Amino acid sequence: MLLLSPAGCEGLWDNMSCWPSAELGWTVEVGCPRFLQMLTGRNGSMFRNCTRGGWSETFPTPDVACGIDVNNLSNEKRHAYLLKLKVMYTVGYSSSLVMLLVALSILCAFRRLHCTRNYIHMHLFVSFILRALSNFIKDAVLFSDDAAHCDAPRVGCKLVMVFFQYCIVANYAWLLVEGLYLHALLVISFFSERKCLQGFVALGWGSPAIFVTSWAITRHFLEDVGCWDINANASIWWVIRGPVIVSILINFILFINILRILMKKLRTQEARGNEGHHYKRLAKSTLLLIPLFGVHYMVFAFSPEDAMEIQLFFELALGSFQGLVVAVLYCFLNGEVQLEVQKKWQQWHLHELPMRPVALSSSFGTNGLTHGTKASPSEQSRGTCRASVI
Repeated sequence: MLLLSPAGCEGLWDNMSCWPSAELGWTVEVGCPRFLQMLTGRNGSMFRNCTRGGWSETFPTPDVACGIDVNNLSNEKRHAYLLKLKVMYTVGYSSSLVMLLVALSILCAFRRLHCTRNYIHMHLFVSFILRALSNFIKDAVLFSDDAAHCDAPRVGCKLVMVFFQYCIVANYAWLLVEGLYLHALLVISFFSERKCLQGFVALGWGSPAIFVTSWAITRHFLEDVGCWDINANASIWWVIRGPVIVSILINFILFINILRILMKKLRTQEARGNEGHHYKRLAKSTLLLIPLFGVHYMVFAFSPEDAMEIQLFFELALGSFQGLVVAVLYCFLNGEVQLEVQKKWQQWHLHELPMRPVALSSSFGTNGLTHGTKASPSEQSRGTCRASVI
């Protein structure tokens, strides 16, 4: 697209670089895009002339200026791999978003399901929803072909990235809250769940705001480049990455300790039942806890740079389905939720067909690993949020 204004050439975004407006006869120089510098380690320059017919073609070509080997098939394979990855995480976040919205609606609709444990689940669902939405918004902004992509202030674009980073950190924070709450139920005999919930809300939504605000301020003064979508300065990036790594480590330690406690409890029950049955329950509990605690993030928490493609697949493609898995395990397969839905359905069915007898069975579905809750008297009166560990 060649743009020519009466005073010369207008600003141009060629899907790779931003070319500022120039007067007729000027030659404009821009550096290689930051993502190419990170791939090739070469910081070259490209040029365009502003002619009467508009912008000239780029010289030298980006592959020559930035050190890209056009005959290297690995670049094409990497590009194809990244496109497939984008499709995968788009499908993952879309399916997770739909299931999480349904699960959140169910937990909000049934008052008998309102207790501290499910309140924490609802906050976690909201964090996954925000994470999915922020991904879609970020992609819409970064991958747009709008010429306004190169506008100097670009405050909106930076705010989108700040919101995106906040949603990511908040999601990790609520995974940590889930771990802390379950660990507290197993270790601490008595504690005030209402006060704990207030503290968990502050931890889950407040602490990410502190870290992301610190990152945004630091980025503004020390690395105010582009849309803040590329983190070239590792020290600034650790303002966000550091708390996330710490939360992953804490959750992993809590996960190991909870498994130790569960094994100890199950061993005390061996005399009363089949040992193999108890270990099956332990294996089931372990599999249920992995997506809730985000333990899988430990695999590539300290991965080297040469494992970046595998890390992207693990965190984006597979991580995008984590919200779907959590919604299914902790809502749709939850025995308490199934029982309430069954009661509602039978109430509606009795209203429609009053003469037809209906037997209510409390064995509808199985309740997976559910946080043990030392319910307050008000919660005990609801009768649904009952105590259960595995």
